[in-house]
Amino acid sequence: MLRQHPALRNITRRYASGAASTGPQPRASVPNYALFNERLGKARSTILENKPLTLAQKILYAHLHDVSAMSSAPVPGETYLKLSPDRVAMQDASAQMAILQFMLSGMPQTAVPTSIHCDHLVEAYEGADKDVARSWQTSREIYEFLQAASQKYGIAFWKPGSGIIHQLVLENYAAPGTLMLGTDSHTPNAGGLGMLAIGVGGADAVDAMAAIPWELKAPRVLGVHLKGKMNPWGSPKDVILNLAGQLSVRGGTGYIVEYFGEGVDSLSCTGMATICNMGAEIGATTSVFPYTASMRRYLSATQRADIAEAANAQQAAYLSADTQVKADPAKYYDQIVEIDLDKLEPGYNGPFTPDLYTARSKMSDQVAKEGWTDKVSAALIGSCTNSSYQDLSRAASLARQASKHGIRVAEGTEFLVSPGSEQIRATMERDGIQSAFEAIGAKVLANACGPCIGQWNRDENPVVKNREMNSIVSSFNRNFRARNDGNPNTLNFLTSPEMVLSAALSGRLSFNPLTDSLTAADGSQFKLEPPAGNELPTEGYAAGRAEYRPLLDHKPEMHIPITPTSQRLQSLEAFKPWDGQEFKDTRVLITVQGKCTTDHISAAGKWLKYKGHLENLARNTLIGAANAALDGKVNWVRNAIDGLEPAEGTIPDVATSYKNSNVPWLVIADYNYGEGSAREHAAMQPRFLGCNMVVARSFARIHETNLKKQGVLPLVFARPDEDYFLFTKNPHELVVRTEGVKDISESTPTVSLIVDRVQNGKVVESHTVLCNHTMSADQIGWFKAGSALNLIASQQK
Repeated sequence: MLRQHPALRNITRRYASGAASTGPQPRASVPNYALFNERLGKARSTILENKPLTLAQKILYAHLHDVSAMSSAPVPGETYLKLSPDRVAMQDASAQMAILQFMLSGMPQTAVPTSIHCDHLVEAYEGADKDVARSWQTSREIYEFLQAASQKYGIAFWKPGSGIIHQLVLENYAAPGTLMLGTDSHTPNAGGLGMLAIGVGGADAVDAMAAIPWELKAPRVLGVHLKGKMNPWGSPKDVILNLAGQLSVRGGTGYIVEYFGEGVDSLSCTGMATICNMGAEIGATTSVFPYTASMRRYLSATQRADIAEAANAQQAAYLSADTQVKADPAKYYDQIVEIDLDKLEPGYNGPFTPDLYTARSKMSDQVAKEGWTDKVSAALIGSCTNSSYQDLSRAASLARQASKHGIRVAEGTEFLVSPGSEQIRATMERDGIQSAFEAIGAKVLANACGPCIGQWNRDENPVVKNREMNSIVSSFNRNFRARNDGNPNTLNFLTSPEMVLSAALSGRLSFNPLTDSLTAADGSQFKLEPPAGNELPTEGYAAGRAEYRPLLDHKPEMHIPITPTSQRLQSLEAFKPWDGQEFKDTRVLITVQGKCTTDHISAAGKWLKYKGHLENLARNTLIGAANAALDGKVNWVRNAIDGLEPAEGTIPDVATSYKNSNVPWLVIADYNYGEGSAREHAAMQPRFLGCNMVVARSFARIHETNLKKQGVLPLVFARPDEDYFLFTKNPHELVVRTEGVKDISESTPTVSLIVDRVQNGKVVESHTVLCNHTMSADQIGWFKAGSALNLIASQQK
C-alpha cells in the first residue's frame, strides 16, 4: 500500500462533519467548517502573522495539508502550497486516463469523494434520447469500463444523458468554502457556489484520489469590483466576456479571480457560476464569489438546506474576505479591475478566440469592417456555461414573444438547445420552456456537452461539407478554430443565451435587439421586449427520470474490463525514468507559431473515442500546430535525420519515426502554450512519442503542470522575445544538448541549451540559450522518476 494510505481512515474527519461512509454519496455532506477554521486559525497565528485575507486566501490556507511544515508566509508566484482537496470530479473523456493511472496506485478506493460524469461522448445529431442511445452503441466499452471502475473504487457514476459535469457538480456537490479538483478546465464553474474549484490533469486528480497532498504554486489574487446592478438586457455572461476582452487569454495566469462589491449581491448563484466557468478563458487558476443570499436560495432549492444553514454561520468569518480587505481592497488584492454593471452592455466574443470582445452596439460595424459572414447558420444555447433555469427561462421569454407575433427562427438558421442536466431538462419541460423553444423551431439535444466540445454531427450541412465560411452564435465558453464542427471556416461568436435567441430570430450577426425590429407574420414591425425569467423555478426543480440518477454501488471486488485487442482502451505502461544525465542529440520537431491550445496539441471531436488508448490517440499529436519555419503550414514538418521516413510529413508521422529510431525530440513554442482544456493527453502524447522537453515563451498553467506530471521538462526562454526566433529558421538542422539538467534543483532554476546548427554533417554555428524551469522539489522528483505516477508506484510497500 501507499505510505499515504492511512488517510483513508480519516476521510470523514477531514472532509465532512456527517456520518462515515464506505461508498459514494448522492450529494455533498455538510463541510467540516470546524476543521477549516482550525487550520486557518493556525495559519493566521503562525506563518501569516494575522494579516487580513481575501476569500480565496482563506479557502486555500484552510486546506493546507500541514501548516506546521511551513516556516514562512507563501510568496505568490514562487511558493508551492501542498493542499488537501475535498473532492474530485471527472468527465468521461478525461476520466479514462485518470482511472488507468489510479489503477496502478494500489489504492482500494478513492481517498476523497469522487464522481464521474458521462457528458463528452454523446454526439449531437438527431436529438436527445436518440443521441444518448447511439452513444451507448458507439461507446459502450468506455461506459462499462468507467462504471466498473466507479463501483470498484467507490465513485459516483453519472451515466450518459444525466447531464454536464459542471452543472451536476453545482446541483449536487459544490459547497461554499471547499476545495475541489476537476479534470476539465471549466471546473471553476463551482466558484458560483463559493467553492475553490480548480481544473487539473488526470494525474493531479490521482494525487487527490490517492490521499497525496496536491501541489499548487501560490496564486496571486485579482479582485474584480462589480459596481451597480445589471440592466434589463445585460447578463452575467456579459461580465466575463467583457473581462476576457480586458485581460486577454493569458491575463489571468497565476491568479485566482475573486469578485467583490455591491454588484455581487444582484447576481444569481447560477449567474455567478457562468462568470466563474469562463474564467478559464483568461488563464486564471480559478474564480470565486463570496457567500451570498442567492447561494443560500440555490442550496435550499437543490435539497441542500443543511449546507446552507452551516454556511450561513460562516458567512462573515470564513466565506467572505476580511473586513479590512473590503474596506481597502487596493491594499490587499494584487490587481483590481472594475466593471460597472449599470453600464455593461451585451457583448460578442470571437471569432477563433474567446477574448476578442465586441460590444453589441458595435457589432454591426465590426461585421462590415472585418468581413464576417452576417448570416447566422446556427444558434446554440446551453453548455456548462449557460444552461441554468434562469438562462433558459429568460431566453424562452423571447421565444414566446416571437410566437405571439407568428414567427420562428430565421430561414436557414439552425436552433439547438442543450440542457445542462436531467433536472434542468425535466423542469424545462414541465414549465413550458421546452415547448416555447420548439414552437419557434428548436431541436433539443441530450443533456451533454455536444457541439460545445466538437461532438456535433454537422457533416451533411453544406457549409461544413464544402468548408464554407459561415457564422454561428453560441452561449458556449470556447471558440477555437474548427473546435465545434470541424470546419476551420466556421466563425463562432460567444454571447449570452438572450443574444443567441435574438440572432436565431433575425438570422443576422448584425441584428441588435435593443434597437432593431423584427418583421411579424402579418408584416408589421416589432421590437423584442427585454428578457424576463426566474432565478429559480417557483415550483421547485423536477427530479427527472430515475434512470439518470447516479449509480452509488460500491463493489470492491468488481473486475474492471480491458480487452487486450481494444482500440478504445489500453493499459498503461510506465514511462522510462530519467537516466540522470544531460539531454543530448535532441532534435527540434517543430517551432510552433502563434496560438497553440490543447485542442491543437490533442484534438477532441472524432478523437475523443481514443481518450483511453494512448497509442491510438498519439496519432493526432500537434496536428493543429502551425510551423513557424514553413510560413505557418499546419501539421507539416521536415525530418531532421537523413534516411528516416518520411523526409517530410505530418507531425505524428515524423515524431513516430523519431520514436522508432530512439531519437529524442523537443518542441519550441510561442506564448501561452497549452491554453484551453485541462486534457493531460496533450502532455502524455508527446511523452509517449519521445519528447523530452518543451521550451516556450510562456505556458498556460494547467498544461505546464501536466508536462511535469508526465516527466517532460518544461522550460521558458529567459529572453523570450529574442531567443525564440533562433528556432524559426530550418529547425530541423538544429541539434540541442543541455547544461544544468544533471544538477537540476529548486534553487537552481536555470538550464542552458547548447544549440548547434548542423549542415552536411558539420556544425556551422552554435548558440547558448538560457532558459528557466519552475519545478519544485517534489516536481523534480516526478521528473527523475520519469513521471508522477512512477513516483507513486515507487512509494508502494
